[in-house]
Amino acid sequence: MFGTILGVMIAGFFTGGLARLAVPGPDPMPVWLTIAIGLAGSIAGGAVAIAIWGRDATTAASLLGFGAAILLVVAYRRFYQGRSITGPDAQKFPDRGIGIGRLKERQQQAADLFKRHQHAAETPTGGDVTEQLGKLGELRDQGVLTDEEFEAKKAELLSRL
Repeated sequence: MFGTILGVMIAGFFTGGLARLAVPGPDPMPVWLTIAIGLAGSIAGGAVAIAIWGRDATTAASLLGFGAAILLVVAYRRFYQGRSITGPDAQKFPDRGIGIGRLKERQQQAADLFKRHQHAAETPTGGDVTEQLGKLGELRDQGVLTDEEFEAKKAELLSRL
């Protein structure tokens, strides 16, 4: 039973991922939404194939399922995100969508972390050596600098005397 559920989820992820790749432009979304789009597309396409050709139409069901998943990605982008499907606007990063807020938070955290490390890598300017050593100590205490980085910057400051 668990193997079946896992297999269905992997198939949904594969179908949803290929559908996202088939539509040009970025489509950031959580993994669960990719799986849901793949599964919904597969179910809808399979139902249409079975209704038209009967239960033996496995290839047609797969192709129609993939096509339905693509249509779901297009619908998500057009109606939920409010973006175009083609042209230069399709290549722009979306302003809204499921998971966009969390993605932007993580990008901001990464940018803040980069700025802190970049600031820590630079030698503090202004003031005397004692003041600069104090600033370095504060950065170390805040966890921005490691002990090794602190010692290296300290040695650099003291070598300038």
